[in-house]
Amino acid sequence: MTTTDADIDFSSLPQVDQTARTPHQRRPRFDGDVSELPDRACWALQQLLTRRYISAEADADLYSWVLEYRAQLSVRLSELDLMLRVVDGSDVAFVEQARYESARGAKLLRREPLGTYDSILALHLAQMSRAAGGQAVLISREEVHGLFSGVLNDVDRDTVTFTARIDAAIARLAGLEILRKTRDDEDSYTVSPVINAVMTASVIAELQQQFEMLLSGGASPDSDEQETALDG
Repeated sequence: MTTTDADIDFSSLPQVDQTARTPHQRRPRFDGDVSELPDRACWALQQLLTRRYISAEADADLYSWVLEYRAQLSVRLSELDLMLRVVDGSDVAFVEQARYESARGAKLLRREPLGTYDSILALHLAQMSRAAGGQAVLISREEVHGLFSGVLNDVDRDTVTFTARIDAAIARLAGLEILRKTRDDEDSYTVSPVINAVMTASVIAELQQQFEMLLSGGASPDSDEQETALDG
């Protein structure tokens, strides 16, 4: 008996997903490569572990890979007591150390303790960045010095010493990639959007108290580095 098209119920046949990706065999990148992750996920993981942050602005491809493989990357990082932070509003991704006590765990990220002037500058930059509502913040070295114009204390009455402390704070935050020099002017900086992620509301409140003490002469800039710290 011959079957014709009229005898076949096509609606009962399995459907083919036309949008599905064609599976392909992952090729090892090097002899002994046993990774279960795609190459792009591996590269994103490497960058997350070796850089302070990845931004969509500076590294669109890398940032897109972090988003694409976010779940898998979070698992790999969690195995190392690390957490993936993705700040969607600022399009920034970075890794931070998990906070818990363990007799056997090893902390893989260095802590970056901030001195008094470093912390106060970070406070001002965070406030400016939040007030900008997602717009880029540009600040000059002269404007940074102006942020400290009301500071009074017994130690920094000498103008040279006072200026040097502020310049050191600028260099410190530039080293942390929170301040980035502009191409057109060596004394102008853009504020990285990562500041909004690392400077939480509780940290800002604590630093505001320190700044008010500094304004009144009640805080010593020569004291030990503050508890405020950033993962590096």
